[in-house]
Amino acid sequence: MNTRQVIDESVGPYSLSATFNNDSSCFSVGLDTGFCVFNSNPCELKVSRDFNAGIGVVEMLGQSNYLAIVGGGRTPKFPQNKLVIWDDAKQKAAITLEFRTSVLGVNLSRSKIVVAILNSVHVFAFSTPPKKLSVYETSDNPLGLVCLGEKLLAFPGRSPGQVQLVELTTGNISIIPAHSSPLRAMALSHDGEMLATASEAGTLIRIFSTGNCTKLAELRRGVDHAVVFSLSFSPSNTTLAVTSDKGTLHVFDVPNPHHTGARSQSPAPATEEPTSQKWGILGRLPLLPRVFSDTYSFASAHFAMGDESLQEQSSVQSFASHGRPKKGVIGWLDDNTILVIGSGKEGRWEKFLLHDGDDGKRYCVREGWKRYLGG
Repeated sequence: MNTRQVIDESVGPYSLSATFNNDSSCFSVGLDTGFCVFNSNPCELKVSRDFNAGIGVVEMLGQSNYLAIVGGGRTPKFPQNKLVIWDDAKQKAAITLEFRTSVLGVNLSRSKIVVAILNSVHVFAFSTPPKKLSVYETSDNPLGLVCLGEKLLAFPGRSPGQVQLVELTTGNISIIPAHSSPLRAMALSHDGEMLATASEAGTLIRIFSTGNCTKLAELRRGVDHAVVFSLSFSPSNTTLAVTSDKGTLHVFDVPNPHHTGARSQSPAPATEEPTSQKWGILGRLPLLPRVFSDTYSFASAHFAMGDESLQEQSSVQSFASHGRPKKGVIGWLDDNTILVIGSGKEGRWEKFLLHDGDDGKRYCVREGWKRYLGG
């Protein structure tokens, strides 16, 4: 006898998570009833699987038929300490991995399966059966932060605010003391040469060289505390997009890791750069607070947060494996086109364009939006 609470059918499906694949050509959505996959542009349903049970995490392997899925919602399809590599062509599980505690984050490549649980990151060979390659201890990582590149793996260190960088070929580990408070978001550039981080404070984004772990830039999202939702480098690694619970998408210029000297005449970190796009001549005055000399975004726009009520959010927390539904997830279609998606009752897809204005400034403008679940 099924005694689970019925979600109001007039509301329709409820998305528990939304995630882009590695090139942002598709995004996958975990539902209280299964999962679905959408083409990113235009936003169109590609695959829909109804399990009559919840999927809290879905991660695609490129555009292949393999997806990593974890149970979620009020009635999870699988126990939340189990990761299933789903072969959608055969409509069945190809690989199943079990852990001591809930699976919080997953990254896939054609050769690796990387799984984050609360205090460790596990690396497996993508094979049948999967071979465990290594395990790394971390500080508490409730968001399951982990970034898998072609040559590097990045995840929280053993102390809050630290990042561990692992070279996949050698196993060499570097530690970056990125922040003084726990990490909230991370992103590797597409070429693997830069790592962007944000802490729970949410005011500063830091960019580090993965080659020598030096800080390349410090970017100011704002002065007030914020929850950073997502960080993402553009395909050419020249710009960085950031979303937060302020409902704002910010876009920053990124220094070239090979030409940082061109931006500053001294080897000082980016926080001490003599000029600022936003404040101009004010940034050269030595007695002003540091906030005036920081590097701000060159363009910003508002994205939809959805209007889930506080009551609904608390009810979601009671059954979604990862708490409140994810918002502000960023994907780049090209260097001038940004997509932002979010989960929840009103799962939304939004498209933004970067363009040069007649005044010589660059702008970020929303070109379109859609409720991808219909309605």
